[in-house]
Amino acid sequence: MENKYPYAKVHPEAKIGENVVIEPFSVVAKDVVVGDGTWIGSHAILMDGARIGKNCKIFPGAVIAGAPQDLKFKGEASIAEIGDNTVVREYATINRGTAASGKLRTVIGSNCMIMSYVHVAHDCNVGNNVVLVSYVGLAGEVEVGDYAIIGGGSMAHQFVRVGAHAMLAGGSLMTKDIPPYILAGHTPLSFFGVNRIGLRRRGFTDEQVNEIHDLYRIVYQNDLNITQACEELSKLPASAVRDVVLGFITSSKRGVIKSTKQTTSEIEFEV
Repeated sequence: MENKYPYAKVHPEAKIGENVVIEPFSVVAKDVVVGDGTWIGSHAILMDGARIGKNCKIFPGAVIAGAPQDLKFKGEASIAEIGDNTVVREYATINRGTAASGKLRTVIGSNCMIMSYVHVAHDCNVGNNVVLVSYVGLAGEVEVGDYAIIGGGSMAHQFVRVGAHAMLAGGSLMTKDIPPYILAGHTPLSFFGVNRIGLRRRGFTDEQVNEIHDLYRIVYQNDLNITQACEELSKLPASAVRDVVLGFITSSKRGVIKSTKQTTSEIEFEV
């Protein structure tokens, strides 16, 4: 039988789609599924439990579905799932899930860019169109919403949530939840305003962007505590963006980041 992947170690029971390229010296374990059109670079390792979507690019040295770095993990079968069209760059590590969380699954969505040396720990849930810049580290059970961008060298405490369309400066230390649609930076990590440029690029109307700005003026600029701010938000007419902001904040278990007196001109966001 012709060897389709010379010098690569591919288990014969791995499920490999059509038009997949597996470069020499990579390793694909038995319990692995790779979607059509995906490219796997040299020395990449896909361990048991890896589920790779279509048209992905897994660069050299990346390790997908490594065992969770969690003392509660007892060797149970679990998954690390990557959606379609996602790029995983050099030496990124994505661990699979655990039974302790009840999820047994780590998920990276579609159309994501996971840059070099990123670590995504067990049971994380990363949405679609997310960018994790080099050296980002997500601890266990972190959630990242769609279109979020997390700057290089940032670290997230376990259970932290990053809202959709949020953009975080490089070197951010995430110990509390970061609400959707905002810019965040500084130490300690703080609200810096609305991600206006990113939202407009993604099709939000001026009316929606201005509404989001008004919502966060109530949360961060009216000298209200979070409970009082949510009471005020709940009095406003229901809308798609109001419901997202209010729902995110009221469901927070770790609390949300606070505001800062600095302005966005005092910190750099690459947009």
